[in-house]
Amino acid sequence: MTSIVPAEAEHFGSLAADWWDPKGSSAMLHRLNPVRLRYIREAIDHHWGIDDTERHPLAGRSALDVGCGAGLLAEPLARLGASVTGVDAAPENIDAARVHAAGQGLTIDYRSGDLASLNLRRFDLVTSMEVIEHVADPAAFVQALADRLAPGGLMVLSTPNRTTASKLLLVEAAERLGQVPRGTHDWDKFVRPEELTAMLEDAGLIVGDLRGLVPMPGRGFVLGDNHAINYLLTARYR
Repeated sequence: MTSIVPAEAEHFGSLAADWWDPKGSSAMLHRLNPVRLRYIREAIDHHWGIDDTERHPLAGRSALDVGCGAGLLAEPLARLGASVTGVDAAPENIDAARVHAAGQGLTIDYRSGDLASLNLRRFDLVTSMEVIEHVADPAAFVQALADRLAPGGLMVLSTPNRTTASKLLLVEAAERLGQVPRGTHDWDKFVRPEELTAMLEDAGLIVGDLRGLVPMPGRGFVLGDNHAINYLLTARYR
């Protein structure tokens, strides 16, 4: 049983060549990434009791980014000091990620394939950004993520919410206006916070924090209490 949907892997693999272009097909991810990183930094500082002025808060810790694309999140995690492994369903993305990381002088272990089928160890930090809405079996995918989380570790996920607002903004407007490539989103596969929370609890985890990713005209995205469009959450073992 694989969580990979071949059409989804092919779609995102076709974007590999300009993944790092902030004005290209992944422009939306470039706008989201700084906000995600801010949230992750706050989460790891809180989880491990780290001073927010520490330059390498993940030093001595391991991190796994699932659905890593060409490395937009994996590279910053490596710069924060983590020993990083990145996994993606599209081989083209992994090729692009390896080339970019080498050009940056970063050592990241990139793997292509289905998470549940890869023989990976457990990690202190597990992240998966905007991925669960693209997999074949979300509950099985969450279980695979939980299986890779070390005791005492932290998981950070983000995904669009299945609301009327997200359908209008992320599917109707964003795709029609060319802000994201056509076919990127299937609104029916978006996951509500309560649904994701139930999957995490079934996998033996508990949700620690839930925050909205709120679009703000002229400012991109900011963290807030409104979960209607997109949200991030943390999870850990009970």
